[in-house]
Formats: sequence, structure tokens, C-alpha cells
Amino acid sequence: MPVRSDIVVVGGGLAGLTASIHLARQGFQVDLLEKHSYPQHKVCGEYISNEVRPYLESLGLDIQSLHPSEISRFLLTTHSGTQIKSPLPLGGFGISRYRLDYALYELARAAGVRVYQQQVSSIQFSSNEFSVLTTQEREIQAPLVIAAYGKRSSLDTQLQQSPWMAIKSHYQADFPSDLISLSTFPGGYCGISQVEEGIVNACYLVKTETFKPYRTAEEFTWEVLRKNPFLKSFFSKAIPLFEKALAISQISFAAKPAVENHILRCGDTAGLIHPLCGNGMAMAIHSAKLAAEAITNYYQHKNRSTLENEYTKAWNRQFNLRLKAGRVVQRVLQQPSLTSALVKVAPMVPGLIPLVIRQTHGPLIQPAYVA
Repeated sequence: MPVRSDIVVVGGGLAGLTASIHLARQGFQVDLLEKHSYPQHKVCGEYISNEVRPYLESLGLDIQSLHPSEISRFLLTTHSGTQIKSPLPLGGFGISRYRLDYALYELARAAGVRVYQQQVSSIQFSSNEFSVLTTQEREIQAPLVIAAYGKRSSLDTQLQQSPWMAIKSHYQADFPSDLISLSTFPGGYCGISQVEEGIVNACYLVKTETFKPYRTAEEFTWEVLRKNPFLKSFFSKAIPLFEKALAISQISFAAKPAVENHILRCGDTAGLIHPLCGNGMAMAIHSAKLAAEAITNYYQHKNRSTLENEYTKAWNRQFNLRLKAGRVVQRVLQQPSLTSALVKVAPMVPGLIPLVIRQTHGPLIQPAYVA
């Protein structure tokens, strides 16, 4: 027999969990469907801009209790050996998805969200109502659905072939807790920063064709990443904490609609900024806030067209320019001649790097006013 709900959230990552908590604390019945169990590691840079910190805390998340690293400095290194240092506007914190997602999951359950560890097989819309089916034959009916299933999903009708893949692992290493580094290498770039308990996360994005000749991530690290002197120094001393590095392929940065088939899309499902910008986690959380606020307004006026139009406008207003800036920065760092020009100009213009960073980040967002 179908289960009734006010909102179904498909996907329990950062965006899905955050939207669920926000809406549940507004008094709505929220059902969250996530195919994986908690906690789990995910391929992610694991750095969050402080722009979303007040909002997360307003939802009841005690960030300090998770013991994150506090990050305030940025370092850019190139495979020619050049380094550029800069303060990090607003700053941020490093926390693993293993710890953060689990904390949000517990907060969601405490707020009354019904969480099902099930995979969605289909989402149907008819007569102003959604029917969400899972592979375990559960059916949930609701007037609204949020899609927050991440970078890749069989449910994504915008799924496209992409030349990018990402690889991530945790390390025991001597790395400053207040620093995040971005290092280029032939065919890609690698971000390194500390998360909780002194653990260091290294996550890199690479063209699939560049990675293909190598049998393992370890071999690729040894043969390619070490061409950057900074990365060579790091990986020569770092001790891996995972038996095997995590990987995800077919990462698409193509433009996607904020609303599709009346479904509100959040986080990476709606648009993925290049990881080199370091703002994907904050954008996912912010998009969840936009969706939750739009849905709250919908339940006051019950106009679906207004809901979809207003959410689309809000999403575009907040993120379109950031995504475009991310594509520009990515193109610059993937072309040695442009990177060389940036490296030469940056020391003469101290505010240049902070200015570039601000183009892919936002200001502090307002806390949630929830019950």
C-alpha cells in the first residue's frame, strides 16, 4: 500500500539531508530515499566554505563537535614548480563526508524524517501528484519531489558522456591544518587539505584518457602526479589510510535545469562546479536551503508554476555566474601558457587570487528560521 508524504527527497547526500532537515523542522513530513547506508566515504574534496556555516548551525548541526580543521590559507602550485600563496576569503573548514553525512543523517532522523535505505527505480508524475517507486517495491506518494542523487544516476535524463574522473583517498601526513592546496599536473589537478583528527584528504580530477594507460591509482600517482614537485613531496611521505583509493568516472559539468518534469533538483544534480573552485559542498547545502524555502512558500499558496519559476530564478541568481567562473578557471589551469601568465601576474597584484576565489564563492547566507 502506498505511503503518503508531503515531500520525497531522492538522494541522501549533503543537499538531500540538508533539505530534509530544514523541511522537517518546518513541520512537513519528509521521506528520504538513499541507496547506501551511513556512514560511508565519498569522492569529495571535503572542504566547505564558511558561507554556509551559520545556516548549518541554525539547523542544529554542532560543527565544532565534529572537530573539523579550520582553513584560512590557499596555495596554488604548478607542475613547473611555481607556488602562489593567498589568504582564503571567508575561509572554511575541512570535514570528511564520512563524519558530516552521518551527523546530518542523525539530525534528520531526530527531526522526524523517514529515511529508507532503498534505491529509486522510477518517479512518475500524474494528476498533480508524484509516485516514487523503489527497487524493493515501496511506493511513496507526495505532491513534491526533490532530486538530490548527486553527480551520476540512472534517473538523470541529462546523463552525458564526460571525459573527467575523480580519485580520492585519506592519508596520514604532515600537512598544515589551516591550508588548502590546489596543484596542477599533466591532465588534471589535485586538492589537498586536512579534515578531522589530523587526517589529510587528497582528491584529484583527471581526464580519463590521461589516466587510462595506468593500471592503478597508485601507479598514476607515482608516474604523473609526482611531476608536480609539491605533490611529489607530499605523496613521497604520506601514508594511505584506505586499502584502495575511491574513484568515480563520467563526471559531467554540463548545464542542467534546476527543475525537470516538476522535480526540484538540488546539489550536484542541478549543477556541478569544477572541484578546483572548492565550493561544491557549500553550493549543495545552499541549494537545499533555496529548495526548502521555495517549498515552504508553495505550501502557503499551492501554486506549482510559481514554485518552479521562483526556485529556478533563485538557483540561477545564486549559482549561474559561479558555474561560469568555474569553467573559466578550469580552462586557465589546464593550459600551461595561461597558468604561466597567471603565475607571473599574481605576485604583482596581491588581490588577484582572492578576487578569483570570490567569483566562485558567495557571501554568508542567512540562517534558517525554522520551528
